[in-house]
Amino acid sequence: METVANDGKTAAIVAYITIIGTIIAYFINNDSKNPFASFHIRQALGIHITFYLLGIVVSWFDSWLISAPFYLFIIILWGYGILTAIQGERNEVPLLGRYFQNWFSTIN
Repeated sequence: METVANDGKTAAIVAYITIIGTIIAYFINNDSKNPFASFHIRQALGIHITFYLLGIVVSWFDSWLISAPFYLFIIILWGYGILTAIQGERNEVPLLGRYFQNWFSTIN
């Protein structure tokens, strides 16, 4: 299991670096289909999509009382995800990680 994590660690970390990084990580992992990298690609994709979809809703409001918790939530998800990728662990991000794994289950 540890060698699987080490083999996919680069793609897993790259996935968290912007949506472009997620796309690059997907193509890096396309041939090897490393399960560790696939797990983190699904998590990162979910975080990025959540950021853009919730960002649209938050942008309707012109209040830091709404936007600050939104950014804090995304930063916590992102930080947790990239930290677990760096540590070689497969932990789902809080609240939404389980859904990301189900919604993006076709990413292998």
